[in-house]
Amino acid sequence: MSTLAPLRLLREPWNASEGNQSNATAGASSAWCQGLNIPNELFLTLGLVSLVENLLVVAAILKNRNLHSPTYYFICCLAVSDMLVSVSNLVETLFMLLMEHGVLVIHASIVRHMDNVIDMLICSSIVSSLSFLGVIAVDRYITIFYALRYHSIMTLQRAVVTMASVWLASTVSSTIFITYYRNNAILLCLIGFFLFMLVLMLVLYIHMFALARHHLCSISSQQKQPTIYRSSSLKGAITLTILLGVFFICWGPFFFHLILIVTCPTNPFCTCFFSYFNLFLILIICNSVVDPLIYVFRSQELRRTLREVVLCSW
Repeated sequence: MSTLAPLRLLREPWNASEGNQSNATAGASSAWCQGLNIPNELFLTLGLVSLVENLLVVAAILKNRNLHSPTYYFICCLAVSDMLVSVSNLVETLFMLLMEHGVLVIHASIVRHMDNVIDMLICSSIVSSLSFLGVIAVDRYITIFYALRYHSIMTLQRAVVTMASVWLASTVSSTIFITYYRNNAILLCLIGFFLFMLVLMLVLYIHMFALARHHLCSISSQQKQPTIYRSSSLKGAITLTILLGVFFICWGPFFFHLILIVTCPTNPFCTCFFSYFNLFLILIICNSVVDPLIYVFRSQELRRTLREVVLCSW
């Protein structure tokens, strides 16, 4: 059974000639270059877990009026983006399974159109998910450094404009990407967007951690409790490491794949790396599973509402 192949346009470099690709493949025929056979069942399982998790988050935020604030609206949008990543992969996996077993027979032209639509949905959800990760980092930064002016800076109107802009930009960019995917400039824009989000989150979260550390150091020196200071600093460092580590581990390989497509499409090492494309998609879906644990379940109010939602559903 073949593995799932959403965004098939990125699986192999299109800017290499057919002869060069075959030569590169012949030169990179070692065992690790054969790729990793990821069963469709794993895509389905992770997709369903992510779908349920993020659906519960959206339901909890909509249910509890105390959570109707810009911060939680951004988290809700992140959950919707992650949910779209899961749904689009679930749909494509199901279609592939049905077609492979002969249950579903569709004309080739219809399959291509469906594949383009699903690829566009996946690309849009990926861009929006990255964007809302950045928006949440900026929102937290404003909360800490401009606490007294937060409600005047982050008004509901500005939050709505921000969310609408992200969704619109994600839809337009995904349409452009699927239409002009053979243009390296489009890939470079996508890579640049990822690097921008990585640097933005790195700078903002490190600055926030530095402020919290300085504040704890001041309290510790006044109260002469270095143990509490060290413990709090350690917790802050662990949280920061988790936030940035999960982001880089889950998204880094996919965008490194794009960089190699632009820089060395015929190199034997790059050809080997391309064969692990499905693994990189699994990591992105894993990020959709982990996001609620990092950004949502740490909120006591939200955890309480989630328990109520789960109990009511039973």
